Amino acid sequence: MNKTVELVTEWGAFEERHPGADIGDFCRHYLISQREKDRVFPLEGGDIPWHPNGLLLKLMGRISKLNAIFAAKALEGTGVDQLEEFGMLLTVRRLGSPRKTEIIYANIFELSSGTDMLNRLRNKGFVKEHEDKEDKRSKRVRLTAAGEKAIDACAERMMKCAGMILGGMNEEDVQLCTQLLKNVEIKFAALWQQHKGDSFDEIYAAATIR
Repeated sequence: MNKTVELVTEWGAFEERHPGADIGDFCRHYLISQREKDRVFPLEGGDIPWHPNGLLLKLMGRISKLNAIFAAKALEGTGVDQLEEFGMLLTVRRLGSPRKTEIIYANIFELSSGTDMLNRLRNKGFVKEHEDKEDKRSKRVRLTAAGEKAIDACAERMMKCAGMILGGMNEEDVQLCTQLLKNVEIKFAALWQQHKGDSFDEIYAAATIR
């Protein structure tokens, strides 16, 4: 096949799979796929899933667990005990004065466990609650000065932690992974909120509608 035709064909296939991607994303994808196609590395951690989807999700899950472990170490001394608490504080900063439920669902928590975590942050003096003028049944949350200070201390350590974990990847690889995975997160974060009370079969049907 003519090399130009081959390249255009590759671009067409990539664009169909990733309609939001641009030429830069395709170039990163193509160069990395050519670089990695003949490289084989052993995988750690028990059984290897037989299907590529399972393998990818297993890798993502293990990396997420390892990130949480190292993040907890990095956060020692800040008053913030775990990565999820830091995420909640960031959500409060971003939204200003959100309802408690907004914070909880934005961080993909069930209501009970998310409420417990917010209560811990309040008891530490990092957030404070106030009445919701629009809905007397709800509470809104605002950062305290101590919460702002804690975020700044944690952010510096989280940057070091992320740099440590992904230090073996170059920036193009990281950008490509983000491009390829971001729509999965967007889709299923919304799906989780919309179908919290549904069975798996109902969720599966909603997720696979073309």
